[in-house]
Amino acid sequence: MAQFFSLWLKLFFVFTPFFALTMFISLTEMDDIPHRRQVALNTTGAVGGVCLLLFFLGPQVFWLFGITLDSFRIGGGILLMLSAISLVHGRPGSSASAGVQDVAVVPLAVPIIVGPATAATLMVLGAELTTVSDRIIGCLSLILAVLCMGAVLLSATPIYRRIGVRGLAMLSKITGLILSALSAQMVMTGIRGFLAGR
Repeated sequence: MAQFFSLWLKLFFVFTPFFALTMFISLTEMDDIPHRRQVALNTTGAVGGVCLLLFFLGPQVFWLFGITLDSFRIGGGILLMLSAISLVHGRPGSSASAGVQDVAVVPLAVPIIVGPATAATLMVLGAELTTVSDRIIGCLSLILAVLCMGAVLLSATPIYRRIGVRGLAMLSKITGLILSALSAQMVMTGIRGFLAGR
């Protein structure tokens, strides 16, 4: 149970939900509530499909390109750190045009919610969980994190009315701080594993 909760929380914050919420509101501000709800559902479905693909295909990608898990931990940790720095400074790396009509898959699902750092994290996680029970726990944690992300998008209007622009900005910075700690842990684990294997 503790592993499930830990993985769920980690994955939820890796999705940078409050930055995603800000972008969702910006991209759908001219839409009516039913269309905004449909965009949120489509985005959630797209995020779930992409994330499960990355989670299960991670080990095969490492094998195909001859990449070690520790080297990918280091690279993925650096990407996650860059994402965290962007959030803390209020300069997210992903940008999107407000003129895009169908925004559910691109740019909301990819690359705003599932960007390079998120993809790297999911692939590392999929390669780390080797036993059947661990992979089931990881998969269920991922599905719950995606559903929570979807719930945030579906609640975009009341959340925005309650906390406003400044509240979202503050929550995005807190998310950045949490991501920076997660990225540092990934890099240190990768370095420790690399040195142990020499």
